Amino acid sequence: MAPETNTMSATKSILLRVDDVSKSYQTGDRRLEVLKRVSLEVAAGEVVAIIGESGSGKSTLLHVLGTLDRPDSGTVLFNGENVFTRSDEELAAFRNREIGFVFQFHHLLPEFSAVENVAMPALIQRAPLADAKKRAASLLRRMNLGDRLEHRPSQLSGGEQQRVAVARALMNQPELVLADEPTGNLDHATAELLHAHLFSLSREFGQAFVVVTHNATLASHADRVLELVEGTLQPRRQPRAT
Repeated sequence: MAPETNTMSATKSILLRVDDVSKSYQTGDRRLEVLKRVSLEVAAGEVVAIIGESGSGKSTLLHVLGTLDRPDSGTVLFNGENVFTRSDEELAAFRNREIGFVFQFHHLLPEFSAVENVAMPALIQRAPLADAKKRAASLLRRMNLGDRLEHRPSQLSGGEQQRVAVARALMNQPELVLADEPTGNLDHATAELLHAHLFSLSREFGQAFVVVTHNATLASHADRVLELVEGTLQPRRQPRAT
């Protein structure tokens, strides 16, 4: 099955290429096929939105793209390299270096300040503390959180916590950012603000974003909108409002 392509991915360098990826899970006495020979290309700097009904496999696909789950079959190439030839330990280091994650729940560490939470990925790479905190502070100011640097998550609003999570995902300057329902827990006005930040940052830093969302407004601003239907991926020009 040939990968789904578009003009952007055809004219820019391909960052991520997925070929015939399948993934299933054992549920009791039967095996549930979640992804069925999914193929996809994402160009450097491109923003791709993936929509689909609940249970269609969107999060599973994102986990495979982010190397959190290994596929049953098929290949995932990152800058031309088959990433799943790496060991689990090597994949963990690869994720920390090359991929940023934003989840529906921010998963901030409650005992640390905003700037410390954002700096954490760099500290895992043993970057100097002063350098890590300097970049973290710069990212938080870019997210209009310059007056919240020393606040802990419990002192931040839901929208502020999610902006901290976005800054953390960008900390190590990954080439790819994966976002799973990043505005799912936010009210409309707060979600719109986060949308603006996501797309502005993608354009400013030239990073590719793959965003799983039920939010039609968020999806409509992407370079491409794809839909997962019964485990298969297909282009969708007009996302359905939900």
